[in-house]
Amino acid sequence: MREIIKTAQAPDPIGPYSQAIRASGLIFVSGQIPIDPATSSVSGGDIAVQTRQVMRNLSAILAAGASGMDKIVKTTVFLSNLDDFQKFNEVYAEFLGSSKPARATVEVSRLPKGVLIQIDAIALA
Repeated sequence: MREIIKTAQAPDPIGPYSQAIRASGLIFVSGQIPIDPATSSVSGGDIAVQTRQVMRNLSAILAAGASGMDKIVKTTVFLSNLDDFQKFNEVYAEFLGSSKPARATVEVSRLPKGVLIQIDAIALA
């Protein structure tokens, strides 16, 4: 069974995809960028502010799917500049605490809307 997960507490997709899909006991959250769902605009100009917004978006989507940040098993992080890695990691740790999911982090040349970060996640449903 496949179920679409959607919440107004996270930004609407900017393309033809869902915020998340529940399938086979897992939730697959699409890549989130730092868009504030209340204003539909990009949050802040530095990596810490943008990471906080991305993590809030992930949290809201997982909550809508009756899951949570502590149930994330894997994330993929896309940074526009690996020099931001340490500051990103500090904020990321604030949201995940001791749950420490598996993760891949890569530097990319460009992200949608010129943001500094995008994160997707897989979590237990």
